[in-house]
Amino acid sequence: MTTLPNVPLPAGIRSRHVDGINGLRMHVLEAGFETKGRPCILLLHGFPELAFSWRKVMPALAAAGYHVIAPDQRGYGRTTGWTADYDGDLTPFSLLNLVRDALALVSAFGYRQVDLAGHDFGSPVAAWCALIRPDVFRSVTLMSAPFGGAPPMPLNTVDSPAKPPAEDPVHRELAALPRPRKHYQWYYATRPANADMQHAPQGVHDFLRAYYHHKSADWTDNTPYPLTSWSAGELARLPTYYVMDAGE
Repeated sequence: MTTLPNVPLPAGIRSRHVDGINGLRMHVLEAGFETKGRPCILLLHGFPELAFSWRKVMPALAAAGYHVIAPDQRGYGRTTGWTADYDGDLTPFSLLNLVRDALALVSAFGYRQVDLAGHDFGSPVAAWCALIRPDVFRSVTLMSAPFGGAPPMPLNTVDSPAKPPAEDPVHRELAALPRPRKHYQWYYATRPANADMQHAPQGVHDFLRAYYHHKSADWTDNTPYPLTSWSAGELARLPTYYVMDAGE
């Protein structure tokens, strides 16, 4: 087991592990824990983030009267009990199982009702939490990733099995551009992606520092604007942290 240093946290936030959370040993940050009987708010981070990403928000929520709980979600940070085998079963990472993780965590703390906020990848998890257990997750805030709603159920499949979802043609269209491109999520799902980043020539620290700078408001070319369509031509206008050069 790798021994990790303490998390550098602002005053009023503590780091702890909670065992038995849907098969996980979950790492959690807490604020507002000194006063019993407070309402709870659960914060679900995005990708590529950690519970640590909420550290500047947590004291303000605690000052507003909340017991604030922010976990490292399954697959992230100091939470253990999951496997990262590329060829392994992805079922534990399904949205429905991530809802079970969230539900098991707030239940372990003794809460029957909580407020909930999700950012980026945590946003669809939060949306499904509210859909599946509205009795527990009484309010939901979605940040940076809108929720498109539950997918339609396949109908009339008794005599003809449901067809697998069709591949999005935009990926082939991006690859066919004069300057060939690839969508970052499409790339992250490939076998070499993890090793490319983990063994980046400049080292993981410098790679991540540049990645976050590139996505931040400190990068002067980062000027968001709405896209007119989900098409290769429009996507190719995005910064390369979203739509990468095909050979990079």
